[in-house]
Amino acid sequence: MTVKRERSLLLVSKADGTRQPFDRKKVIRTCLRMGASRTQAEEVAWKIEQRIHDGTPTKKILQMIFRYLRKHRPAVRYLICLRRGLSLMKSKPDFERYVQKLLTAHGYKVSPSQTIQGKCVEHEVDAIAEKDGKTFLVEVKHHLNYHTPTGLDEGRIIRAVFEDVVDGYQAGHNHLKVDNAMMVCNTKLSWHAKRYTDCKGIEKIGWSTPRNRSLQDLIEEKRLYPIHCLRSLTRSTREALASAGILLLQDLATRDPKNLFKQAKIERLRLNSLIREASTILEIR
Repeated sequence: MTVKRERSLLLVSKADGTRQPFDRKKVIRTCLRMGASRTQAEEVAWKIEQRIHDGTPTKKILQMIFRYLRKHRPAVRYLICLRRGLSLMKSKPDFERYVQKLLTAHGYKVSPSQTIQGKCVEHEVDAIAEKDGKTFLVEVKHHLNYHTPTGLDEGRIIRAVFEDVVDGYQAGHNHLKVDNAMMVCNTKLSWHAKRYTDCKGIEKIGWSTPRNRSLQDLIEEKRLYPIHCLRSLTRSTREALASAGILLLQDLATRDPKNLFKQAKIERLRLNSLIREASTILEIR
C-alpha cells in the first residue's frame, strides 16, 4: 500500500529530546524484521503516517507498530522490542554470557571471562574470541537504559587494557598473543566513541554499529532472541530461567519441560505457556 497524498514534513521526538523527520522507511524495516510481508509493512507505515502529529515520540510510534502489526502477526502480542529486551538483562553474568553465545554462533571460538596479567596490572576480561587466525580481547558493555550511548571512556579503557596485555605478553608476563580488542554493547555508540574506536582500530559491535553487522543484525541473522523479549515474563521468572541456563527463546522452546521444571522451579502450567509463546514467536521470525 502506498501513501495516497503528501503530508507536510513531520518531526518526531526522540528519547533524548532531539527531533528528527519521520521516516516511514524505518517503520517498514521494523515491521519486516518482525516477520511482516512487504505489503503488511507498507500498510502499517501508512496507518501510522496518517495518525501521528508533529512532535509524536518515537516510543509511541513503536507502540503503534506493535498494535497494528498484531492484525497480521498475532504472535507479536507476546513480544516487547528487542532493544528493550536486551536492556532487561543483568549486565553480569547474563549479558556477558549472551554475547559469548552470539559470537560463538557467528564462528568465533570463545573462552569465557578470565584474568590476564598485563605488564602493569592484572585485568579481568569478559571473553577471548578467536576467528580467522585473529585473537580478540572482548569487553562487554551493558546499559539498563537502552537510550544511554556507550561513550568515549569505554573505548579508552578497552584500548588501555589491550595495550597493557600486549606489553605483558612481550615482557613474558602472560602467554596470550592478542591481535586486537573488541567492544560489544547493547546501545548505540556516541560520536566521540565512534571516532576514537575507528582511529584506534578497535572492533566494535553496537546497536547500530557497524552497518549491516550490528548487534541487531547478528541477533536476527541467527535468530538468537533473548527470553527477555517475552512480554509476559516477570523479573523473578527471567531470573529463574537464566539460573537454569535459559537465555534464548531457542533454549526455552527446545529444552525438555520436565527437566526445566526441576531446574527453574516454575509452575508447570506457566512454564508450558512460556514454551508455547517462545515457539510461536520463533515460527514467525
